[in-house]
Amino acid sequence: MDNSGIYVGLDIGTTSIKVIVAERVKGQMNVIGVGSERSNGLSRGVIVDIDKAASAIQSAVRQAEEKASIEIKKIIAGVPANLVKIERCRGMIAVADESKEINNEDVQNVAAAALVQSLPPEREVLDVIPDEFVVDGFDGIKDPRGMVGVRLEMHGTLFTGPKTIIHNTRKAIEKAGLQIEQIVIAPLALSSLVLNDGEQDFGSIIVDMGGGQTTAAVIHDHQLKYTYVDQEGGQYITKDISVVLNTSIENAEKLKRDYGNADADQTSDEDEFPVEVVGQSTPTQISEQYLAEIIEARLDQIFDKLKQHLDDIHALDLPGGVVLTGGVAALPGITDLASQLFGTRVRVFTPNQMGLRHPSFDEALAVIKYQAALSEVALLVKSALTGDTRASVALDFSEPAPSQPATGSQAAPAQPAPTKTTKKQPAKQQHPDQESGLSRFKNFFNHFFD
Repeated sequence: MDNSGIYVGLDIGTTSIKVIVAERVKGQMNVIGVGSERSNGLSRGVIVDIDKAASAIQSAVRQAEEKASIEIKKIIAGVPANLVKIERCRGMIAVADESKEINNEDVQNVAAAALVQSLPPEREVLDVIPDEFVVDGFDGIKDPRGMVGVRLEMHGTLFTGPKTIIHNTRKAIEKAGLQIEQIVIAPLALSSLVLNDGEQDFGSIIVDMGGGQTTAAVIHDHQLKYTYVDQEGGQYITKDISVVLNTSIENAEKLKRDYGNADADQTSDEDEFPVEVVGQSTPTQISEQYLAEIIEARLDQIFDKLKQHLDDIHALDLPGGVVLTGGVAALPGITDLASQLFGTRVRVFTPNQMGLRHPSFDEALAVIKYQAALSEVALLVKSALTGDTRASVALDFSEPAPSQPATGSQAAPAQPAPTKTTKKQPAKQQHPDQESGLSRFKNFFNHFFD
């Protein structure tokens, strides 16, 4: 079967919004368009101004449309793991058909039964993922359709999240003139992209280092087991540079990008560069080592918080180690610093697609791969969230999902088929004393922005 289709991934980040358009033909996924726009209306990964966020999304989508020569109507959106809860769920029904042969409707009905939960008014079901089906007591079944039985059970994983975050995301996307194909929790999507089968099976940690926050997610047995969100990210590093060097936020961001290094030991005090200082007519020379000390101090604080929470659940003992993603992960020296602090193997995942070779594109690419790899049974189960019964279309991707993650992160009502789009015609501030090193910055930043 030729499963051609257009998939559009949307990453609504605190500092930038990214759109990736990919076309899947006979199992091959080819990126045909990319859009990137500076974020507006977001704070720490969450939309706080719907109109501004919608405008930024529209701009990023237009860029992707021009490059891909398509009209984008539907998107797959990633959402942060803020306050996500992971729970077990179970449903059971009597098989309705007289022949007692289990069909699509039975799968949807048992999934709907599993969704009968008493939730607080401020929370919403984001996704449900089947772990296994049980037919008349026989367990471990991945796809019960076509089997004969009297009683059908489904054991699964339920993800719930704050209604506010999900509502604002949906509203901003709809205001941008788009339809939502699926909302996926970022760590769940990332696990399918940045981890291989063995890492997902034996256990790994994904650390997504965004501009507004840093998220640690533990993947084990192909399931999302745990998430922790630290409300510090790349923006805090930029603010630190701005405050210490007395320069504007724009200049600080450029310094971080052009001269920044996460490990001060890898830099030299002799290599200097000019910095425009507020209130001075001439630039001041600053050493790369001094800049690296500022960056390292903040990263030390972020990694230390993550380590405390990961140590509590013994996650750092998992053999897969740590995989860094997100824009901050592009800083030189960050793998060495993280490896020293976490005490385990650390690597950075960078996409190998032309034009996307930067960790900041990981999430937008991940949601595409996640959607394309969903099995038909998983789509049927997800359709129980919305009552959408169109998931009966057979899917046969040649690059199957690594054992459908029975536990993922939050995802929202998902529509089953690939995102179809319509083709259109291509139309020196005095250098401080050297003794004020890393420790001074740590003590200073512990309190300044808190």
